[in-house]
Amino acid sequence: MTDILQKKLSRRELLKGAAMLASIGVLATTTAITSTSAIAGVPKASMQYRDTPNGKQDCINCSLFVPGSSAKANGTCKVVDGSISPHGYCVAFAAKA
Repeated sequence: MTDILQKKLSRRELLKGAAMLASIGVLATTTAITSTSAIAGVPKASMQYRDTPNGKQDCINCSLFVPGSSAKANGTCKVVDGSISPHGYCVAFAAKA
């Protein structure tokens, strides 16, 4: 085992390892994007969407909300299907960082 640890890496081996790590990162990112896309377009009723906020939890403060053309205009959501009020709420609420 110590022979393996003491072995010097060639430049080629180092580049192969770096390429492998990079491809793992790309696969992880692609999987995360695919997972998010798979849940997009869920009906409002399934997400218990309503046009009024739940206390301080409203769509304008949610990381999934995509704003409309103005601050008061309805937007869309990365999860819930249809027109979304900036002052709406659903169970998918995820506070902005």
